[in-house]
Amino acid sequence: MDVVEFTMKHRGFTVGESVHELTDDNIAMFLARVSNTVLTKFPEYVGDVIDVKGLLTLIPQGNLDEKLKALKSPGTSRKIGNYVIEEDKKLKKLLVEVAKVILTREALKDELPLEFPGGRIEELKIEPRYKEEHVNFTAKYGKWIVVKRLIIDEKTPMLEIARLLASINETAVNKIREFAGVDISRIESHFSEFKKVKKAEDITRLIEKFKEFRGDELEARYAVNVMLSKLNLTIDPPAKNLEKYLEKAG
Repeated sequence: MDVVEFTMKHRGFTVGESVHELTDDNIAMFLARVSNTVLTKFPEYVGDVIDVKGLLTLIPQGNLDEKLKALKSPGTSRKIGNYVIEEDKKLKKLLVEVAKVILTREALKDELPLEFPGGRIEELKIEPRYKEEHVNFTAKYGKWIVVKRLIIDEKTPMLEIARLLASINETAVNKIREFAGVDISRIESHFSEFKKVKKAEDITRLIEKFKEFRGDELEARYAVNVMLSKLNLTIDPPAKNLEKYLEKAG
C-alpha cells in the first residue's frame, strides 16, 4: 500500500499528517510542510552541543546586504565557535557549520522566503503507528521507498533527534523539486555569472539578481538555496555533520 506520512510525538509536541490523494503535486506540497516543520523544531534538539540562545546574540543588524556580509565573514565563524560546546577541534568544526545554519536562518527569516509555501504540520490528523514518543517519516510511492524513524526514550540523545530531523529535511528538499517539476538548472543558470562571491559589491549584485528571479513560491525557496551557496551559506542543516559527530564523539 502506497503511503507518505509524517508523525512526531515528543515533549508535548504531537503532530501527524499523511497524503490522502497520492499525486505528484500533493506529495510535493506535503513534503514542503514536512520541511517547514522539522526545520522549525531542529534548534530545540542541539542544546547539548550548541548554546542556541547565546548564538542568536550574533544575529547581524542592518539590511540584507549587511547581514549577508556579516554571515559570510570569517569573524562570524570564529564567534560562532564560542557558543559550540566541544573542545576537539575537528568535532567542533562539524558543529560550527550546524550552528551557522541556525544563525543564518534566524538572521534571514524576515528578509528571504526561507520556508516553502503551505505552512507547517501543527495538528495530529492521523493515528500514529507508534504509541511511544517518536519521529517517523515513511514514504512508499511507486519506486520511492524511504523510512526515517526513531523511537525516543530517556536514553535517546537529543542530537540524534536533530540528526534525524535534518535528514528528513534533506530528503524533502531533494524530492519536492522532483515531484513539483522544479527546473533547478534554470535557477542555477540565473545565477551562473557568480562563482564564489566575496566582495561587498558582488554581494549587492547577487541580491539584485535574486530579486530579478521570476518563479513560483517553491522555485523561490530553491533560488534562495542557490544564491546562498554562492556565499558558502545554507539554510538546511547538514545531517552528515551530526552523523559524523555522533559517530566520533560516541
